[in-house]
Amino acid sequence: MTRSVPHRSPQAPWRRSLAAGSVAVVLVAGIGGAGIGAAHAAPARGLAAAPVAADTGARITAEKKVGANAVDITIDSPSLGKSVKTRILLPKNWQRGAQATWPVLYAFHGGQDDYTSWPRNTDIEAWAAQYNVIVVMPEAENSGYTDFYNYGMGGTPQWERFHTAEVRQLVERNYGAGAMRAAIGNSSGGSGALTYAARHPGLFKYAASLSGILSMRSPGIPALLMFTNASNWQDPFAIWGIPWVDDANWKAHDPYTLAPKLRGTGIFFSSGTTGRPGPGDPNVAPWDIGLLSEIAIGANNKEFKKRLDELGIPHTAHIYKDGRHNWAAWIREAKSVWPALMNSIGARKA
Repeated sequence: MTRSVPHRSPQAPWRRSLAAGSVAVVLVAGIGGAGIGAAHAAPARGLAAAPVAADTGARITAEKKVGANAVDITIDSPSLGKSVKTRILLPKNWQRGAQATWPVLYAFHGGQDDYTSWPRNTDIEAWAAQYNVIVVMPEAENSGYTDFYNYGMGGTPQWERFHTAEVRQLVERNYGAGAMRAAIGNSSGGSGALTYAARHPGLFKYAASLSGILSMRSPGIPALLMFTNASNWQDPFAIWGIPWVDDANWKAHDPYTLAPKLRGTGIFFSSGTTGRPGPGDPNVAPWDIGLLSEIAIGANNKEFKKRLDELGIPHTAHIYKDGRHNWAAWIREAKSVWPALMNSIGARKA
């Protein structure tokens, strides 16, 4: 999983990104060559009298209105063994208890970030408001978008189960999210979007990755991921297992290996390649880790593209030159792919 670099002005305090923070190791090793809505919606009343739980027993324990059409929900999750939050953007014509359903987009965040990442760094609320669509932004922490392997013992946290079963069922059963789904993610969230699409064929009509690692077992990438997760004060071997020793589990979560299962899903992925600043990027030194990381990720995305080409799986790839591992690039890419995401799930203009 990789750190995402926050969107900020050049004068704001500098903070490392997760993927960027680990690329130095790769290079040194020589590897890196709320009732919600507008006037037509039901008035805000807090939670419905009896929110419907997920099959696992996960349940919504609180709802807070945080914007005109936005709510934060607190989910008590057996899969995680704790409560976490998810932000939901609702369409202007949304009504609590309505029989109608709406298409839904899942927006996954990058490493060292949280469920507020997309609304904090982008204009996703304005983008969503143009369509009759529900947008779900779940907490993911530094999860790798997987159920932790835990040395073959399993158990919590089970982030994949939380996202693909608990969150999905809760928004479908309580907020009218329908079966037409798409996903987008930046950095490790992009890896998660493609991994979930491959591991759960048919779950998403379209999946988009912005600077995500899409070939986990390529030379240097396991070392990058291990160092990255250790830097987050996590046991790096607990997530997918020990590289090569637990290779079967790595393969089972690797978009490159799982690529045949993406056939029939719309696919978009993008990344920079040169390690030079792009439009809107801060003026930083050439050895800035936010620049260097995109070199490794760009090469990784090229490998994934080659794999899809060999398999004859249709996709859209934007492997651009200049651009840092940060929101300036991801905003451009998200805006570019947004119409395709909306079209794939039949989201009509509001």
